Amino acid sequence: MEFQRHRGFSITIKLTTWLLLIATVSITPSHAVPRRGPYDEKPRYGNPITEIKYASPSCRAHVSSLTEFGGVGDGTTLNTDAFRSAVEHLSQYSSTGGGMLYVPAGKWLTGPFNLTSCFTLFLDKDATILATQDVNQWPLIDPLPSYGRGRDKPGGRYSSLIGGANLTDVVITGDNGTIDGQGASWWQKFHKNQLKYTRGYLIELLYSDQILISNLTLVNSPAWNIHPVYSSNIVVSSITILAPVHSPNTDGINPDSCSQVRIEDCYVVSGDDCVAIKSGWDQYGISYGMPSQHIVIRRLTCISPTSAVIALGSEMSGGIQDVRAEDITAINSESGVRIKTAPGRGAYVKDVYVRGMNLNTMKWAFWMTGNYKSHPDDKYDPNAMPEVTSISYSNVVATQVTTAARLEGIPNDAFTGICISNVTVGMAKSKKYAWTCTDVEGVSSDVSPQPCEPLQGKHEGSCPFPTESLPIDTVEFQQCSYTLP
Repeated sequence: MEFQRHRGFSITIKLTTWLLLIATVSITPSHAVPRRGPYDEKPRYGNPITEIKYASPSCRAHVSSLTEFGGVGDGTTLNTDAFRSAVEHLSQYSSTGGGMLYVPAGKWLTGPFNLTSCFTLFLDKDATILATQDVNQWPLIDPLPSYGRGRDKPGGRYSSLIGGANLTDVVITGDNGTIDGQGASWWQKFHKNQLKYTRGYLIELLYSDQILISNLTLVNSPAWNIHPVYSSNIVVSSITILAPVHSPNTDGINPDSCSQVRIEDCYVVSGDDCVAIKSGWDQYGISYGMPSQHIVIRRLTCISPTSAVIALGSEMSGGIQDVRAEDITAINSESGVRIKTAPGRGAYVKDVYVRGMNLNTMKWAFWMTGNYKSHPDDKYDPNAMPEVTSISYSNVVATQVTTAARLEGIPNDAFTGICISNVTVGMAKSKKYAWTCTDVEGVSSDVSPQPCEPLQGKHEGSCPFPTESLPIDTVEFQQCSYTLP
């Protein structure tokens, strides 16, 4: 099964306001339809007859509600068994039209659960999935092979709230329903060094293909929000992510050793990077050798006072290549685009193209770091030098900026092929040196204030940006509907 590319069955998903993403999903009165399966005989949705409409690679032939499996949406009853039973029941239909689990209005407390193939998880507009704060309910799992350990701590890590591995055709969507990680207790334990293992994420899918995550609000994740890893053909669209701006490591969307990724029309307020592209950590990532590549980011709005709007790395030891970002808005954020790496990382960050950024109240418009000192252990090779080359920025307007750029390559391993064009940076205060540059090489044109000397090589016209589309850009979805009693 493949993502549909037939325009007759497409649905367009877009922002209709600046600060609120309006879902392309609607629930309207209609008539009941026949249902099949032992759990479908006595439906208990708790709603009048409604019609669900949503986008999907393929429409599902079998639909169940969480209440059919004993789910209770009172905010206090633990529904882990209900979610797991529902997914197990619907998994039998993976080869006969697929299944959809409908989460009705209510507050559904749960521990972690995994999804299945040819499956849609759909949240009602008044539904909230609440992550339990009981650490004992979060199973421990192995570290990722490209990391060699947990990101917070050596050893294993806690499972993510919604997970899955080796899946095909998975949709997590809704009528702008909410997934609440209730992360405050995790953040407190993290700050007090009271956790033995790495915190879980809200959504993590491994070794999977054809993933759509859309039309949801994610709040207060214990750590990263959306983490596809070792996966391909991924669309993240019309997602709102909210976390306190000083919450630890609450990254928004982190594709990790993934290819063919499309991130669009998302609004992120985060305590860390709004989008961070990764591919493994030092010798473990080098050994695993799976890059992140062919990634499109467009129409992203970000607020992150302590981190980047878009980060590449620092875990980039499998390589990062062909990243295209455009129509990016940032407010009160630390940096627009940040490349993070260090000796020991190896691999490369190359062919990065950014155009059309509007940055407001920033510490740095551009930031490259070659001395990021975080390592998984002391067994990394300090001579494994990363290659950073072919980095293009164009059509950028920034206001209230402290320093235009901080570009720090690695001695004897300069960052090369940097191109900056048609950029205006409005400084919050006049500075003698608006740019700080070491161990970098590149060209520029129409840049104000004047860039540092290593970037004053002349360049005619705009910096390069690919004209051909990626395959993930051609992916469109069927408009599906189901009527639920």
